[in-house]
Amino acid sequence: MTIIKINAITVAADSGNELAHRFAARAGAVDNQPGFEGFELMKPTDGRTTWLVITRWADEESFQAWVNSPAFGHGHRGEAPAEGESPRGHVGVSSELWSYEVAGGSGS
Repeated sequence: MTIIKINAITVAADSGNELAHRFAARAGAVDNQPGFEGFELMKPTDGRTTWLVITRWADEESFQAWVNSPAFGHGHRGEAPAEGESPRGHVGVSSELWSYEVAGGSGS
């Protein structure tokens, strides 16, 4: 059964575009992980500053294997700054991981 993992990332009001840029730079990094079914980055349109990273996985074991993989660690560490730039910190002010399973809907 598909499981849904949602990372709700709250950013400073002026940091959303940087978050989107960082995700775009890592596009495809998780695509070949066993059990990975899909990804979406949701940008708020109502004045909120919480972005949602929605991933779908075949099962909890597949998600945990990804989280515990070297690829996950590599993709979630801070990026090295370009020459002459200061190190870039985290964009997110806070984040929460939410877990769901599909319980119904038009595709069920």
